[in-house]
Amino acid sequence: MKKQLVNYETMIKITRSISHSRDPEEVVLMTVEGIKTALDVKGCTLFLINRKNHELEVAASYGLSDEYLNKGPLSALKSIAQSMEDGPVAIYDVSDDPRIQYPEAAQKEGISSILSVPIISRGKMLGVLRVYTADTWEFTLEDVNFVQALAQIAGMAIEMSRLYQGQKEAIDILKRMREVRTGMTKRRTPYEGVPVSVPLKDVSKKASSA
Repeated sequence: MKKQLVNYETMIKITRSISHSRDPEEVVLMTVEGIKTALDVKGCTLFLINRKNHELEVAASYGLSDEYLNKGPLSALKSIAQSMEDGPVAIYDVSDDPRIQYPEAAQKEGISSILSVPIISRGKMLGVLRVYTADTWEFTLEDVNFVQALAQIAGMAIEMSRLYQGQKEAIDILKRMREVRTGMTKRRTPYEGVPVSVPLKDVSKKASSA
């Protein structure tokens, strides 16, 4: 029961933090760190899919070495591809499972088991969220549900952040365009830029004498 309470508390904390963030990088970092800490596992990584080359690119990771993260291109079609088609997939032993693309690198990193959960938002596949353990681990339904819930929350937050940033960029562009047009069409009068303390009659005299 204690572990379950910790997971719920973590989920509430992460959800609250994500709801106040409009930065995609901050969202994914909070997600992987929260899962790693709550489940007390070796590491957690969030991958986003590159539609051009069908590769999984690291968006955020916590607990894993740079050497492992840079082991080589991760293919969405070869690396636990089933999780992107059928849902969560748990790998009990990375040393003896053909679904692992880099089994030797995983063993060198000290990884024994992996849980891979898809990140989906509005029916669109965004990437995968993966949990890594140092000891062989039979992931429970509670573990899977917890990671899956955070994957969905992160997916929605990423989409909302991208939407906000896109709107902000569009607004900034329109604002700059308006400023340019205003600067080109603005007409100046003899009274513009004159301090309020100067009587208008004096300004009129100066303007007429000029």
